[in-house]
Amino acid sequence: MKRSFQFILVIILSISSSFVFAQNKRIPDLEVLIIQEDYKKANDMARDLLKAKLSGQDLLQVQYYLGLSYLRLGDYAQAYDVFKKVVNDRPAVELYEKAYMGVVDSLYMQGYYENALKEVISLMSRHPKSEMMSLIYLKAARSNLKLARWTKAKEFLQKILKEYPESFESRVAKQLLEEKQYFTVQVGAFTEKSRAEYLVKELMGRKEYAYIVETKSPDGKMFFRVRVGQMTALKDAQVLESKLSTLGYPTRIYP
Repeated sequence: MKRSFQFILVIILSISSSFVFAQNKRIPDLEVLIIQEDYKKANDMARDLLKAKLSGQDLLQVQYYLGLSYLRLGDYAQAYDVFKKVVNDRPAVELYEKAYMGVVDSLYMQGYYENALKEVISLMSRHPKSEMMSLIYLKAARSNLKLARWTKAKEFLQKILKEYPESFESRVAKQLLEEKQYFTVQVGAFTEKSRAEYLVKELMGRKEYAYIVETKSPDGKMFFRVRVGQMTALKDAQVLESKLSTLGYPTRIYP
């Protein structure tokens, strides 16, 4: 009788181990979904994987991808909770830093710029030699820009250009340094100037102060960006953004 019980227990443990192993093998598929930007499917798979008895770095990796899928799907509050849990569980350094940046992005996208900045500064002090430092500087700069702290934002952008001149962030930093020190609402970006001019004319017909800003993408392609207004306060830009969005325009506040 005792041997039979032991035999059954071995079988149960074997089946359980096989199930967990099978779930672990699905993690690379989850990563592929994230790369392919199929965030809804990635979210479903991550939640399904978390039903298994994953542990250690596998568990934290799946939780990170779950947070990332929530972030990309626009569920910022949910993303924040997941990223914060990963950070608190102290994963390996690389995953810790990525999850921490997820916390920052979740706060930023909800408009909590002061909190996002505090988290960035905290990460900077904890990991002063991070391999993600150029991105960390950029997050700090963007948060300062939203808070209208132009000088501080400029300092971070210049640090990127000086310390990481070959990074992707350096290209973004150059563009942001060219931005004027005021808030504006972008309602379109075109490769054909005529389309931008048509939109400006349409907006001016609505009594809006619209204009074109010419910029180049990292690959050298010219874009004609249509923007409306020049405001010193973020809250004024948010009011304008809401108004233009209600009229059916795709909106984004700059910087």
